[in-house]
Amino acid sequence: MWDLKLCELEPEVVEEALRRRGIAPEVHLDHLGHLLRMRRALVQEGEAINAARKRLARDGEGTDPARGRALREQAAAVRAGLDDVEEAVKDAAARLPNRPQVLVPDGQGEEANVVAQVWGAPPAFDFEPRDHVWLGQALGLLDLPRGAKVAGAGFPCLTGLGARLSRALAAFMLDLHRERAGYLEVAPPFVSNRPAFFGTGQLPRFEDEIYWTDGGELGLVPTAEVPLTNLYRGEIVAEADLPIRLTAWTPCWRREAGAHGRDARGLIRVHQFEKVELVQLVAPEASDVALEALTDDAEEVLRRLELPFRRVALCAGDLGFSAARTYDLEVWLPSQARYREVSSCSNCEAFQARRMMLRVRRKSGDIEYLHTLNGSGLAVGRTWVALLENGQQADGSVRLPAALVPYLGVDTLRPARGLP
Repeated sequence: MWDLKLCELEPEVVEEALRRRGIAPEVHLDHLGHLLRMRRALVQEGEAINAARKRLARDGEGTDPARGRALREQAAAVRAGLDDVEEAVKDAAARLPNRPQVLVPDGQGEEANVVAQVWGAPPAFDFEPRDHVWLGQALGLLDLPRGAKVAGAGFPCLTGLGARLSRALAAFMLDLHRERAGYLEVAPPFVSNRPAFFGTGQLPRFEDEIYWTDGGELGLVPTAEVPLTNLYRGEIVAEADLPIRLTAWTPCWRREAGAHGRDARGLIRVHQFEKVELVQLVAPEASDVALEALTDDAEEVLRRLELPFRRVALCAGDLGFSAARTYDLEVWLPSQARYREVSSCSNCEAFQARRMMLRVRRKSGDIEYLHTLNGSGLAVGRTWVALLENGQQADGSVRLPAALVPYLGVDTLRPARGLP
């Protein structure tokens, strides 16, 4: 959330941020500006009424009781009006996306994103590579029809070694983050309340994308970023306790209303998936360095899994709502002959912390908002897809990287009855 003083005193800063994101400023700022002016007028009116009440009290309210009652009623009406306007201001401000950092490339779409680095080379096949759906069915790892029978399209079912491979991937990622970078492993709730969704920026704008329980007070988490970051909501953290690094595996649920075409096939874009998440809470001056480190933590998973990938710096128009700067990690998928996102690592600066009143007490005693960062480390389903497609062999088997063998007990996935 933006600092409302900045919105009121320097609206041109907000206008520029919205323009960089490709949003017409008047969509948000005309209404917010009107509300801020109303709030200022009500505050001034309340101050004038209070001054009049003080004068009346000094002169002796008993000499004009009718005037005293009128002033009390006016004061109560102004307070009620101010409460309503404050709620409206909060709602309008909560719909403003974060301000892109200066380093973020300008542009409005995927084509304006900048490839920052590339690791590994796509595999060369002497046969036509199959996609993960074909491989998963041939190897007995994936049963999409039965998953759809139980819950509908977009709710996949992994079977046998497919299910074990998913579990192995999550365990491998958690162990790596815990042992390599000292993340604290957390098993958070798989649901969160409305204040938590507001804190990380899913509410109020993205309410329709969340799976809500009956009554709408709890929602299934779309990412472990929501419960992990909100563990410290409303707290003042000692500077000596920073940085806080958290990692968690959770199932995730998203409505994904816009899924079409080949993305609707298999595990690329689904309603339910698994993810290992990375969250860091840091001092403001440390967040840029922390983003590089967090992104490297996610990249290390891909390096150890021997998967070719690239790091992409998102342009201003492609940033997520809460992000000030983002790197996407994209893994190579042979069946599509292109890189596809498998992780998104973001520095949200103080945007989320301001929404959830998450602060740091400096050694000097000063209190300020800290900075939050998050990233997938990694999306398990898409990593599962990449392993099958990049490790496939001509006979239909799939070679697995050495890093997974201790977790799965095999180095090759083989079809039970030969190729279909």
